[in-house]
Amino acid sequence: MTNPKDLKTIGLTPFSYHANEPLFRINAGVPVTEALYHASNLLHLAKHLASDAAMVRDSDRHAWASHFLQDMSKAIIDDVVKVLDAPCNNRA
Repeated sequence: MTNPKDLKTIGLTPFSYHANEPLFRINAGVPVTEALYHASNLLHLAKHLASDAAMVRDSDRHAWASHFLQDMSKAIIDDVVKVLDAPCNNRA
């Protein structure tokens, strides 16, 4: 198997759709460890925003911010999974 430190995002994962068209895409060439670190930070913030949205009235902006951060995080993780699942990275 390829050393995980050498793996980079492939940039095939879109996110934030409007009228069934993606507005954004994960960039290719980001080391997967950095990408996962970034996704973890986004999810941490999304968790706090979701908690605020659950506890405070009139906090729609918190819920929407959490939603978009989760969307970005999922796209990062999905792109990394595509890299990890690639046949060239799974040789024994």
